[in-house]
Amino acid sequence: MSKGHPPEPLDFFIWTVEDVGLWLEEINLGNYRQIFKDSGVNGEYLESMSMFTTEQILRFIRRCHMKWGDFITLCKELRRIKVACLKGEQKVRRPWWASSCFSVFFMKVEKRNRQSRVVSLKLEP
Repeated sequence: MSKGHPPEPLDFFIWTVEDVGLWLEEINLGNYRQIFKDSGVNGEYLESMSMFTTEQILRFIRRCHMKWGDFITLCKELRRIKVACLKGEQKVRRPWWASSCFSVFFMKVEKRNRQSRVVSLKLEP
């Protein structure tokens, strides 16, 4: 990921803490960038939020000093990205850690498994 460019939505599962910060700026939640960075919130963590219990959600909101409206915005934007992934609206891109010789293989596996990787947050727009 190059600095200053928003991360590709399809890759949100493998976003770094910096990628999450860029995305927060893009969705007008940039004021939470530093606290997300300090808390180590990466793409894997964002994905796991769909499994959070009410207690875990409240703990996250308190830890990040987040307003409810901002949390709802965060969830809606995550849902939008997941739906785009599910519909195949985003380009499949090889993750930074995969060797270029695996590109074709990765693309085929990625397209086949796309549905199984997308979990809805079940928040209505």
